[in-house]
Amino acid sequence: MERHYGMDWLRIGAFGLLILYHIGMVFVPWGFQVKTAHPLAWVEIPMFLTNPWRLTLLFVVSGYASRALLAKAGSAGAFLRSRSTRLLIPLLFGVAVIVPPQAWIELTTQHGYARGYLDFLAHDYFRFRFLDGIALPTYNHLWFVAYLWVYSVGLAIGVAIVGGARLQALFDPVFGGWRALVIPAAYIVLLETVLFHQVEDTHDFVGDGVAHLRYVPAFLFGFAMARSPIVMAAFARHWRTSGAVALACFATIAALLLAWPDFTFPDSPAVLWTYRVARHLETWTAIAALIGIAERLLNHDHRWRSTLAEATFPFYIVHQTIIVLVEGALLPLHVGPLVEFAILVVTTVACCWIFYVAGVRIGWLRPLIGLKGSALRSNPSQGSSGAARMLSVR
Repeated sequence: MERHYGMDWLRIGAFGLLILYHIGMVFVPWGFQVKTAHPLAWVEIPMFLTNPWRLTLLFVVSGYASRALLAKAGSAGAFLRSRSTRLLIPLLFGVAVIVPPQAWIELTTQHGYARGYLDFLAHDYFRFRFLDGIALPTYNHLWFVAYLWVYSVGLAIGVAIVGGARLQALFDPVFGGWRALVIPAAYIVLLETVLFHQVEDTHDFVGDGVAHLRYVPAFLFGFAMARSPIVMAAFARHWRTSGAVALACFATIAALLLAWPDFTFPDSPAVLWTYRVARHLETWTAIAALIGIAERLLNHDHRWRSTLAEATFPFYIVHQTIIVLVEGALLPLHVGPLVEFAILVVTTVACCWIFYVAGVRIGWLRPLIGLKGSALRSNPSQGSSGAARMLSVR
């Protein structure tokens, strides 16, 4: 496959927005591992710029990347072995090392847990039980990695049995042209507003059926889209229309939240249906607009692209733990929300970058954070563009 730089930038941007979204989770009244002392209901409004589509987009771009990885691997078996190494090792490392501080902060700040962190690790975290309603050990934000691995297993089996060409032959006639925008949007609205009214995913793989009905098709759509020029052309042609619909949906949600903050909606079918349709129609129209922008405007390289593309997964692995630890340290200081937010953004990005650089330079750490084996070291005189090329895992 020819490399699509626009989809690289879309993947980088999607994970970057996810980090910003998780910082926002500190300030909204919704549940999270750590909360500011004074949650702000109005923060819900900007959060809905990405809330409806952020996770579905991640599975679309992951499916797209899986097509390139399958082509590079050469067979379904080699693809599955590569995916297992790159996903399961970081997942296990994350559950054992990265995630425990999140659970400890949540217990100490929200449940009155009194033990120190080392005692928590030694006596409670690995007992495989619930502690005050929290399952331990846990994967928290790394649920995405677990789901992605399972979907990759299913994809490898499907390709081995049916064949990628046959699957592609079914995809192009169905989703060619305007149907690439309308059919997925109609499916999501039907699924989420008519068939089911699940507010949030459970992140319990066995009990998360509605999420699978959303994410598996998104993953497979991205996989097939990677070899479908007519679908990519449709997104590029209609990105302005898709974006306008998505913004109209967001404006509708914002108006509802201004009228009834923190979802204190009246017992009115009209209000509830308006909210549900706007939220779930925004999902695919926003994704369609972003793919169209990636195809039409962003499909060009830059000297930082390969480095940022490589850093995305290590950033994802560690970012939420950094957010939770930093906010846990800020709580006793009683700083204002603006200062709190600024500190969280700066320290999260800085610590994620340090984590990534350490992973690049320490050979044994690389597979633990989802990077390929040892990288060639660049000559310092080559500058940042040379380093980016030498450190790229692609």
